[in-house]
Amino acid sequence: MLNRNTVFALLATPLMLLATPSQAALHVFACEPEWGALAQELGGNLVEVSVATSALQDPHQIQAKPSLIARARNADLVVCTGAELEIGWLPVLLQQSGNAKVQNGQPGNFAAADYVHKLDVPSQLDRAQGDVHAAGNPHIQTDPRNIAQVATALGARLQQVDTAHASEYVQRRNNFSQRWQQAIERWTTQAAPLRGAAVVSQHKAFVYLYDWLGLKEVAVLEPKPGVEPTASHLQEVIMSLKNSPARMTLYSAYQDPKPSEWLSKNAGVPAVKIAFTVGGTDGAKDLFGLFDDTVARLLAAGVKR
Repeated sequence: MLNRNTVFALLATPLMLLATPSQAALHVFACEPEWGALAQELGGNLVEVSVATSALQDPHQIQAKPSLIARARNADLVVCTGAELEIGWLPVLLQQSGNAKVQNGQPGNFAAADYVHKLDVPSQLDRAQGDVHAAGNPHIQTDPRNIAQVATALGARLQQVDTAHASEYVQRRNNFSQRWQQAIERWTTQAAPLRGAAVVSQHKAFVYLYDWLGLKEVAVLEPKPGVEPTASHLQEVIMSLKNSPARMTLYSAYQDPKPSEWLSKNAGVPAVKIAFTVGGTDGAKDLFGLFDDTVARLLAAGVKR
């Protein structure tokens, strides 16, 4: 005969099974929205993604707040840009998290910039030149071809840290890669009229975008990377544009648009806000929307009519 405790145990077991998820999601902590979006594309319901920053924040200037430390502590995989973009806050975040799985050199630590060819690598380091990154320009996400390379590497890393679902990650990566390649071909064709166009940058944030589309940067509003433009420098830019006219000035969604708007008013160069990452504009709701929106904005401002 069953005693009372046995009966309770038999009744409770099915309820416990119902309360326990069939599979625990892999916790992915992304430093920037583009990598959070990519991890979600590659992981689907196998991953639970949190992102440290928003599209309206300067990724250089983030504080290692307790809430971010807590998320890093619970992460199975940290996905960031690397190339010193997060040098001012990520090392502190990782150290304070106490999470051995996500420290540098561990499978749980993924730096996207390690998997692409970097541009603007300085021949010599001089901090007097402003916010210069020794590993090269870190804003790799503005070229969708870089996203493709990172997707291949991140897909492999997801398989490594979550071997139980490796085949599912392979399937999702292959599906994404096919759709992404088709989208790149479409965007490249759409943007063909922009090839060779002269542009101004508010910040040295778009070198990969320019490399992809064949745009020519003729001036930068910041006198040095990360240094706000002065009135005298803006006047110098206007003078330089008399010899090298530009079709538009690009600034990122997180930046103060005033310098670009000033140039637009005083030199007739249209100011174009670029989402820069997922969430930067209403149209950039995911990775595909990011480039749909970027190309559309460039074409609207830069194609001669």
